[in-house]
Amino acid sequence: MTSILLSDLYGRLIKQKEIAQGFDVILGNLPDLILDTPDAPIVVGCFLARTIADDCLPPKIIDFFKEKNYSDLANQALIKAHNLLNIKHGLTRLDNVWGVGGSLRPVQYLVRQMNMLLDEYLCSGDLQEAIRCILELEVPHFHHELVYEAVVDVIEAMNTHTEIAMCKLLKALYDAIIITPEMMNKGFDRVFDVLDDISIDVPLASAVLERFLDMCINAGFLEREVLRKIPTRASARKRYVSEGDGGRLKEA
Repeated sequence: MTSILLSDLYGRLIKQKEIAQGFDVILGNLPDLILDTPDAPIVVGCFLARTIADDCLPPKIIDFFKEKNYSDLANQALIKAHNLLNIKHGLTRLDNVWGVGGSLRPVQYLVRQMNMLLDEYLCSGDLQEAIRCILELEVPHFHHELVYEAVVDVIEAMNTHTEIAMCKLLKALYDAIIITPEMMNKGFDRVFDVLDDISIDVPLASAVLERFLDMCINAGFLEREVLRKIPTRASARKRYVSEGDGGRLKEA
């Protein structure tokens, strides 16, 4: 809960410099802290990694702290933080570093994690690792956001590689009943709702989306009737902040 509080206060009441100063004090006091808390270096390392994953501190802060030569205990904490951040899908896995379920995380954080997860999947092509990270987020009620972000990525990328990769991922999630038909349809419906807005920056958005829909229909996890939902004219529909999903397109 402390990590969540720090993330929520950052930028409002707490500045990045103040967070860094706090860790500076803690790292310097580890020889005393370990007397009452033997695993203090591990705890501090986890906390530092989580703070970086929450974008409250930059990753380079670890190198900055290493140059200060605190103690061997501080080095243990810094090595722990570095290792957590550099394991495969480390930023996503840090969501559960304290055993906290994803449902307790801020919506904006979950959206960011899903975007990073999709980006890493497109780079690595590791389907099973992507699925594992999705499950670790523990937010089945929010899987429509994953579908939405995946489809928007397809539209913005406008290339076959992204279409095939995202279709493969969504089909695997659908077949494994990780993403339910309800969440799948809701995610696509949200894309339809903002297609007019997306088309401003991506004029071929409708054509790319229709091609991707055909691919998904042929893959067997979408019904052909979904093609009727594609907007045929400007609808002026917007996505409001009150929806609470932290998405990219919102009413000006």
